[in-house]
Amino acid sequence: MKNHITKIVTFAILITTLISCKVSKDIETPKDAFPENFRNASVSSDTTSIADVEWKNFFTEKDIIKLIDSAVARNNDLQIAEKNIEIAQYRFTQSKWGNVPQVNLFVNASTSNPSDNSFTGLNLNQAIGAKHIDDYSAGASLSWEADIWGKIKNQKKGAYAGYLQSEEVKKALQTNIVANVSRGYYNLLMLDAQLDIARQNLRLNDSTTTIIKLKYDAGQVTTLAIQQSEAQKLNSAQLIPLLEQNIAIQENVLSVLTGSFPDSKERTVKLSALEVKHNTSIGIPSSLVSRRPDVKSAELALKVANANVGITKADLYPALRITAQGGVNSFETSNWFNIPASLFGTVAGGLTQPLLNNKRLKTQYNIALAEREKAVLTFRQSVLVAVSEVSDALVKVEKLQQQETFLKEKVKTLQQAIKNANLLFKNGLAEYLEVLTAQANLLQSELELADIKRQQLTANTDLYRALGGGWK
Repeated sequence: MKNHITKIVTFAILITTLISCKVSKDIETPKDAFPENFRNASVSSDTTSIADVEWKNFFTEKDIIKLIDSAVARNNDLQIAEKNIEIAQYRFTQSKWGNVPQVNLFVNASTSNPSDNSFTGLNLNQAIGAKHIDDYSAGASLSWEADIWGKIKNQKKGAYAGYLQSEEVKKALQTNIVANVSRGYYNLLMLDAQLDIARQNLRLNDSTTTIIKLKYDAGQVTTLAIQQSEAQKLNSAQLIPLLEQNIAIQENVLSVLTGSFPDSKERTVKLSALEVKHNTSIGIPSSLVSRRPDVKSAELALKVANANVGITKADLYPALRITAQGGVNSFETSNWFNIPASLFGTVAGGLTQPLLNNKRLKTQYNIALAEREKAVLTFRQSVLVAVSEVSDALVKVEKLQQQETFLKEKVKTLQQAIKNANLLFKNGLAEYLEVLTAQANLLQSELELADIKRQQLTANTDLYRALGGGWK
């Protein structure tokens, strides 16, 4: 039997060597998908980028670091992504066994009672003088498919790319969570600053209302002045509960991100104390594929699509399978393990070509081709979005700085205008409306200035995330 097995295995290896070839050609990621440089960035060949900096070094505020630490450790979406990685790893490990023969142990026992009038029944009665026959078998069976067309190899490639893709999905999720936590924290600081501004303005309105009432008692103004002053004071007062509401809601959002139930968030620094960084190291667009997880994931999706094309194409070709079975067999239990008399063995090998289901397999192949073309377009789109987000963040960083310069000057001018208006009003040289208008303008401008500062801090975070930072 050993000679027969050797001949069949040799035949299989010979066939595999003669006809083995790559039935499909992989498509590489398109090199023309990347521009030479980002818009709103100076032309540079510098490949360094702020995205290479770990998030613990990019953010310097201890409150943000504490919040992000909690989010990375406890965020439920990240933990789900971790489980998806674990599942993909199991699938990849399973795919490694594709070339290993399937071996099964078996023990069978059966009894047959043929009809007395049947050919088998008559012969059985004459041969052994019994009306039934028993059969006992024990042994092992083997089945192995030769990977002639690279089908199993592509299955492993696809599973490995899927495993890597699941890791990139988690990284992309973490970059978004890191950015969202920092945005939420900066938004909290802005709301705190605006709440202080509203309270200060309310005190200023109180002071103005007091002066107007004194002038009313002196007969210098009418009740209309008091009413308008009271209305403006109520307008400032209304802002306070609104801002307190927004603060509580923002704290709740941060709680969800950090995997905890709603509670207050610690702030040990004020918005005005934060320094806006001016990050200039952005690298070149082609580096996004190695730094930005969603772009890398799109590239890996193309590798998965390449593997699926190879698998479906291989299904259209003949499959070489070898099967073998061996063990002991007897129709009497007393002779079941009588060696070597009870030994048996069978070996078979052959090529199987699909015929009736060829149309279905051809359709699956065409679908795989279309899916691969779609993967190329998805990769191009992911690059477009990534480059656009970087360009958006760059222009925000630049233009928000200019807006802040003008707004600071505006606030400074209005603060001086308030002093002058109050002084002139006390001396009867200005109308109460001029004072109220100056106060309203100052309130609005100071609120805008706090928002501009928040936008600048967020723009830096957006640039960091857009370049692929936050997952290290």
